[in-house]
Amino acid sequence: MHRHESPVLITGAALSPAEEFAARRRRYSLIMSMRIPCLVLAGVLALGFGWTIAAAVVVVASVPLPWVAVLIANDAPPRKAEKTARWRPDQVIETQPVRALEPGMVIDAPTGRAA
Repeated sequence: MHRHESPVLITGAALSPAEEFAARRRRYSLIMSMRIPCLVLAGVLALGFGWTIAAAVVVVASVPLPWVAVLIANDAPPRKAEKTARWRPDQVIETQPVRALEPGMVIDAPTGRAA
């Protein structure tokens, strides 16, 4: 029988702080690791093909990557909107009168034994 390494998520609970931090760190590393290939690509375009305008566009596109990476890494997930139950006078539930038991009336539950 094959067992899962991690438990199956059956609730709507938020990620633990450690898991959330790990996910943000992975996002930051991914975005920052895109900057080096951009600069290498710009060098290949400028030196290898002589396309200086295309190389400049790639360099300009890679300039805000560290800033974007920091913003995304520091961004916490949005808090879950919780609807609070509050009393509102316009939502009063109508009640119906319930007939009370007669005096001296006994309600007996069956015992389950044969008589």
